[in-house]
Amino acid sequence: MRNSFLVAALVVGILLGAGSASLLSSPALPQDREVFYQVSAIDALLESVYDGVIPVGDLIRYGDTGIGTFDSLDGELILVDGIVYQARGDGTVRIAPSDLLTPLAMTTFFDPDRTLTGASTSGYAGFENLLDAEVRSGNLIYMIRIDGSFSSVTVRAPHRQERPYPRLVDALADQYIATHTNVSGTAVGTLLPEYMGGLNVPGYHLHFISDDRTIGGHIVDFSLENGTIFLDETPRFMMLLPSEGGFIEAKLGRDLSHELTAVERPVTG
Repeated sequence: MRNSFLVAALVVGILLGAGSASLLSSPALPQDREVFYQVSAIDALLESVYDGVIPVGDLIRYGDTGIGTFDSLDGELILVDGIVYQARGDGTVRIAPSDLLTPLAMTTFFDPDRTLTGASTSGYAGFENLLDAEVRSGNLIYMIRIDGSFSSVTVRAPHRQERPYPRLVDALADQYIATHTNVSGTAVGTLLPEYMGGLNVPGYHLHFISDDRTIGGHIVDFSLENGTIFLDETPRFMMLLPSEGGFIEAKLGRDLSHELTAVERPVTG
């Protein structure tokens, strides 16, 4: 069932992405605010397809909030308030150049449907338990934003890779990883249904950027001291697939859930 859904969804992505040249030449329309827009598929990244698809300057035409990575796996992408930040494998953070390409990204125009104030959670599991009780359905797509004080946050970011590209699980073996305490910032990310496995990361997937824009990356674990959590339920899905490069020859559709688990929540000791 998982593989047949992937094939069907890829067909939808091809149909939607066929007009990508004209779509990318025009700003997103107001009626597109309720679209979850995705570039490529997570299984492609797991299969070491790291070639960028579109510039981040085009990505922000489809949303002001989101996450992803960069060409050659050069760090983590954090899109907040219409600005794309790049958290790199040396621990630095910068505003990403508009012509920098992304091989995998997801974004939407963030219009919260649910707001939780004064939230406090202990560990990723505590956050998941809190949110699981608040979402309307596990079958819907949500973008998440958290603003507040984090008592701790562990982030990671991959180093830029060189050809021939290693598999993602191997590329992340020597990634940057650090735990920061008592830091204020913003976490953004997704909560996606299990049936999207292969296309994206089922469950929770969050990236972090500090208020002073010096700390960022993919969240491995965190505890929220006091924050506001916003949920944007997004009913429409659009997918752009690469029309050339490694994606064309990649063998997609295998069950890579074990590798996805390893790269999403690495053991930090």
